[in-house]
Amino acid sequence: MSFLRRYLVAGLLVWLPLGATFLVINLLVGWMDNSLLLLPEAYRPDNLFGFHIPGLGVLLSLLILLLTGLVAANLFGRKVVSMWERLLARIPLVRSVYSAVKQMVETMFADKGRSFRKVILVEFPRRGLWTLAFLTSEESGAVQQATGRDVVNVYVPTTPNPTGGYFVLVPKEDI
Repeated sequence: MSFLRRYLVAGLLVWLPLGATFLVINLLVGWMDNSLLLLPEAYRPDNLFGFHIPGLGVLLSLLILLLTGLVAANLFGRKVVSMWERLLARIPLVRSVYSAVKQMVETMFADKGRSFRKVILVEFPRRGLWTLAFLTSEESGAVQQATGRDVVNVYVPTTPNPTGGYFVLVPKEDI
């Protein structure tokens, strides 16, 4: 009987991640396809072509991201983004959420994509206790000037949810 249980668990370990992945991708593609409903009815692809094209919302989303990046990368776009951020900074709850998400995204995409690529060992939360952490970047000019030491930015993930964690400034010599 124990072999049946072992095979059942092995089957679950194969099918559950596949099923969850399929469901998440299906939800995302469906959500992006539903974004096409924002278009006027005459311009919707279903009406133009006479049939539904699954995944067209994904292409539209990628096109919008590409065009937004194109606009934001030039001088005019940077001014528009700056004005938009100043507006968001005036709204209390929005300011907190936007700045946190922006900082996380900038950290993840900073330094030519090298953030979160190097795993290090640091003493955390106190001396004598060691934990694994991710080196996110090495530049912290204001902190280095204030402390007089070379520090690095480190992200210590928490368990069981590694998306939550601690952002810690650690002296280079302590790594």
